Amino acid sequence: MTSLFSTYKFRQVLTSNRIAVSPMCQYVAKDGQATEWHQAHYATMAASGAGLMFLEASAVEPAGRITPGDLGLWDDRTQASLEEVVSFVRKTFDTKIVLQIGHAGRKGSSREPWNGGQQISKADGGWATFAPSALPQIDGEEVPDALSPEGLERIARALADSARRAAEIGVDGLEIHAAHGYLLHEFLSPTSNRREDIYGGALVNRLRFPLEVFEAVRAAFPDEKPVGVKVSATDWVEGGWHVEETIELGKRLKERGADWITASSGGISPKQKIPVGPNYQASFAERIRREVGIATIAVGLITDPHLANQIVSSGQADFVALARGMLYDPRWPWHAAFVLGESVDAPPSYWRAPPQGHTDIFRVNKHGAR
Repeated sequence: MTSLFSTYKFRQVLTSNRIAVSPMCQYVAKDGQATEWHQAHYATMAASGAGLMFLEASAVEPAGRITPGDLGLWDDRTQASLEEVVSFVRKTFDTKIVLQIGHAGRKGSSREPWNGGQQISKADGGWATFAPSALPQIDGEEVPDALSPEGLERIARALADSARRAAEIGVDGLEIHAAHGYLLHEFLSPTSNRREDIYGGALVNRLRFPLEVFEAVRAAFPDEKPVGVKVSATDWVEGGWHVEETIELGKRLKERGADWITASSGGISPKQKIPVGPNYQASFAERIRREVGIATIAVGLITDPHLANQIVSSGQADFVALARGMLYDPRWPWHAAFVLGESVDAPPSYWRAPPQGHTDIFRVNKHGAR
């Protein structure tokens, strides 16, 4: 068996392979509530055969949304709508479901990508945003409100409350979004965190709020289920957050019970210079895995099955996650199984689908006719 198609266990959650569907915002929620689109989308992703499926970043309060179309988990209505999606998917598919939760911070109140992605001003119907410091994401934008101690407590409570709601929904795991320039990343990076209290300045202080959030979320979620964290391993800007600091964060997260780290990068500054290319972030996952001793998920332009298998087999990461590549090709795990001579799970209605003479790509495949 190839490494990519071997099983993996996070606490009491066993996955059928090492392929994950990355969390990808759909920007079509209504007041934070999931819609029929989410049911169709996540059923499609679950049918892929991936062992792990992440639900998109869900805001823990209305002001924590990136766009007006962001999914949320902050009240009974948002919880009920998301529970419908999870129940709908679970009726047919066995993929393990992880919910990503987070807060957009100063990158909130933005238009959907297809509407330009720019900030929505308060005059145009936007909302007040929050950040560690009163520094805008882009010069000329409306300035976010620097969070007070009471504001920090409110957001930490909101994240923990979302974790409790996620447990009631019955997802298999949680991931805290601390990457891509959103609120928790803003606390980590010295480019966005200019606080002069215990939450800013030295590394130990910049780590403080993200670690407090992790502790609150971990305590609110069932112990038998895993909680991971997505990070930007580097800001790709001079004087910014970098991989050595990420490793220190990883060590402290592991001490507090984190089960994995997803290693992404960037998102904090328009001045970033990212050397984008195939597999360009896997080295971060490898270093975190080696120096922290924690499971990692590699992400970023990993679309070749042989490369994906090599990442896992060589110990660079425990999982590979596909985002846009899975949107483009929702059957990528099927194709990877075919290329690598492996098998995946598929619903019975699709058992007639494999290439001629290769029915073994489906782990179970019974078909007859009269």
